[in-house]
Amino acid sequence: AGVNGTAIENFVCVIFNVSFMNCTWHVGNTASVDTQYFLYWRTSRKENFTRCQNYIKDNLGRHTGCRFQNVTIENRKACFLINGSRSGQNIDVSPFITVEKLTPPLNVTVNCTEASHRCEIRWQPPHTSHVENPACFKYEIVIENK
Repeated sequence: AGVNGTAIENFVCVIFNVSFMNCTWHVGNTASVDTQYFLYWRTSRKENFTRCQNYIKDNLGRHTGCRFQNVTIENRKACFLINGSRSGQNIDVSPFITVEKLTPPLNVTVNCTEASHRCEIRWQPPHTSHVENPACFKYEIVIENK
């Protein structure tokens, strides 16, 4: 257990464009200027933790996020660890959320017939970092009459 109120808040990782991931957080509400956070992660229990190499920093130089490239998360599981220090004392820990921001559907085609006033719209599911069942996707179509 670390110093109360030093835990990061609102930890979120967003995977986008299939293989990029940004993890961000807010500094704990009692974190002093000398508080520093370090992010480690792994995608399976068989791997060692990897430390962030590309930190996002606030105006005081504290780490408030990390950018990752070439991310692959197999079996939909990743493990994150954030630790750090404040004047030689450990920081507290907090829970996190991971989401994937999907790319648009692929190969969208629209075929309309004037006689029946109908259109057929087809597409393929977007690429994702992991897909168990493409049938899980739900789509919303907005049609504008021009």
